[in-house]
Amino acid sequence: MATIDLQKKSVKIVLEKKQLTKVTARVGLVLDITGSMRPLYKNGTVQNVVERILAVADQFDDNGLLDVWVYDNEFSRLKPVSEKDFSGYVDREILNNDRLHKFGRNDEPPVMKDVLRKYVAEEPSSYPAFIVFINDGGCKKSIKPIIEASSDKPVFWQFVGIGNGNFDFFNKLDTLEGRVIDNTNFLHIEEIDRISDDELYDALLAEFPFWLKEAKEKGIVREQEPPAEKPKKKGFFSRLFSK
Repeated sequence: MATIDLQKKSVKIVLEKKQLTKVTARVGLVLDITGSMRPLYKNGTVQNVVERILAVADQFDDNGLLDVWVYDNEFSRLKPVSEKDFSGYVDREILNNDRLHKFGRNDEPPVMKDVLRKYVAEEPSSYPAFIVFINDGGCKKSIKPIIEASSDKPVFWQFVGIGNGNFDFFNKLDTLEGRVIDNTNFLHIEEIDRISDDELYDALLAEFPFWLKEAKEKGIVREQEPPAEKPKKKGFFSRLFSK
């Protein structure tokens, strides 16, 4: 069985455990591409991250696509990745893409504003957005007002710290005041390529169900109705005799 199929199976088990199998959500991935991340792009770790989060999108997402951003002191929206074209995605769309700014310093607010622009302004939807935000330390504290301002929007920020950088600000996210609801979670994984799929997905989706419940209670996320059954077309003879 292909790796992506095994990852999808792991996601499905976690979704069942957390009673999320009937939830549809848009899934986005924001990738740190600052200078300190260069080795993880070169050695395939980031490609592996893309594939693992794609498995979440495939099980969760409204269209099976994973929306992707990269950022350093600039940011870019990339072509979404799907199960059809995930192989070699990082090399093709990031490392070999000369138009992308990469391996500079970090500046998180502009990319976070663009994520909100896409999901709230450009493509409003009844489906919530689940954003996995990868960072290897040193995040700017100026993301605080953005987190606060987006706390009444159908967007959940799942920050993931990788490596052993400085994550002091992320560790204080739970105590941020001035929010309608707690719209963030932080997960620190020192070596993301060593954690099992089951552990990763269980941790990634730990807080999302609680946010989703409260967001529905406060009217931030609308209850999703099951798709209506399409009326069966009558055959020629049944149409004839029903007249």
